[in-house]
Amino acid sequence: MIDVAGGKPLAPVSRMADDLRIQRAVFLAMLAFLLVAPTFIYPVFMMKVMCFALFACAFNLLLGFGGLLSFGHAMFLGSAGYASAHAAKIWGLTPELAILFGIAVALVLGFVAGLLAIRRQGIYFTMITLALAQMVYFFALQAPFTGGEDGIQAVTRGKLFGMIDLSQPLAMYGVVLVVFLAGFLLIYRVVHSPFGQVLKAIRENENRAISLGYDTDRYKLMAFVLSAGLAGAAGATKALVFQLASLTDVYWTMSGEVVLMTLVGGLGTIFGPIVGAAIIITMQNYLAHLGAWVTVVQGTIFVICVLAFRRGIVGEIANWIKRPL
Repeated sequence: MIDVAGGKPLAPVSRMADDLRIQRAVFLAMLAFLLVAPTFIYPVFMMKVMCFALFACAFNLLLGFGGLLSFGHAMFLGSAGYASAHAAKIWGLTPELAILFGIAVALVLGFVAGLLAIRRQGIYFTMITLALAQMVYFFALQAPFTGGEDGIQAVTRGKLFGMIDLSQPLAMYGVVLVVFLAGFLLIYRVVHSPFGQVLKAIRENENRAISLGYDTDRYKLMAFVLSAGLAGAAGATKALVFQLASLTDVYWTMSGEVVLMTLVGGLGTIFGPIVGAAIIITMQNYLAHLGAWVTVVQGTIFVICVLAFRRGIVGEIANWIKRPL
């Protein structure tokens, strides 16, 4: 296609329109699947997948679009889970307020951690986030209100807005679905906004972004805080789903798992983290009888994906679709 007035090719515009149509079609297919999934898949399993999918999408916003590798993202998932569980069980807050409180805690923690971490780049940024996450882990282990190694158990789901009893699996499923879709659509909007374009520019060449007049530290801090809040939404919702907040969600291995989910699905893609989370959670669920060998299987799949699918599963599929015939 050629612009008659300017004589310039319109192929990039046409390709962007095609990409948008494909993304909308995939989103509608995903939405349809999630709506009917409880009829043939165990609802609690699907809720777990959606919680971790949101967690992976939040991490992908930071790494895939901002170029910031955090090895401490579990601190936001776990701290929000503890905060939400404590608010629901001890303070007696309704589930929507408990989730919002968990998100608020994650946002504050993300702001403080971001102020400390973004002062460094590369491996130094990564190690600072890991160190901060370990501090949060030991705080959760020692603090009297977290339950130590037992965590916070028997968390009451309560009634949403004082009317909808979330002890019913389908009601809880609806809440998780709404939280997941809201978080996903927020990430989609951010990525396709001017803010998201600046993030991509910082990822590609931060010095050039600085030369253009952008305050890159401010953009990175905003992305870090937003990613922390979305991870907190996943953690707070997960705590109500399983009625439990435990050390597992704040331990460093959880930070490693979300990296694995993102890379397997497709780093820097919109739907990749969702696919990666679904694959990893499915393996953990259906290969649980293997015990510690699950980790070996995950490692093997990761190596295969790195060698055969360097862009991740969704990334390779997208590249294949765009490839000229």
